[in-house]
Amino acid sequence: MTKPFSQACENNKTPILDVLTKVLNKTKRLLEIGSGTGQHSVFFAEQLPHLHWQASDREVNHEGINLWHSEVSLVNLHAPLPLDLNYDWPVDKVDAVYTANTFHIVSWELVELFFKGVERHLESQGMVCIYGPFKYQGQFTSSSNEEFNRFLLERDPLSGIRDFEAVEKLAKQAGLELISDTAMPANNQLLVFKRQ
Repeated sequence: MTKPFSQACENNKTPILDVLTKVLNKTKRLLEIGSGTGQHSVFFAEQLPHLHWQASDREVNHEGINLWHSEVSLVNLHAPLPLDLNYDWPVDKVDAVYTANTFHIVSWELVELFFKGVERHLESQGMVCIYGPFKYQGQFTSSSNEEFNRFLLERDPLSGIRDFEAVEKLAKQAGLELISDTAMPANNQLLVFKRQ
């Protein structure tokens, strides 16, 4: 298998790190949901050595993630766990949850299950970091996002760019409070929530 590569991951990793460095400075155990290619897990584990970074994804993506992981020797980077939002998470408690470019790919039902999982597995005062495109008050933040949303819906009618307000409502129901909403490359956002 050829090692998977995402140019978007390369483009957004440093701006994301700038935020994670501040909000995860006391975090010890983080679960990444939807590790994708594995690029983010390697980069962030390298840059945040105090933090145990637990990758996870559906098993179909594990081979590619492991190819990235095999190129480094990091005691704080952990092999991907099998995680499908339809089922129970294979972890106990974590101090933080990170996910990038997942909410617009999965169904809204799975977004709801994501927050159910957060409610079950996130420690008190834990952090949740969500990267991706969002709509605000029903409006796209750019014409390119609107075009991207059309592409998503044609491919899968259950997917699509989510409304920030609907996501924040789910977060509140899970006991989370919005800490920051930071603009990112290519008309994306990084939402950071904290459990009370």
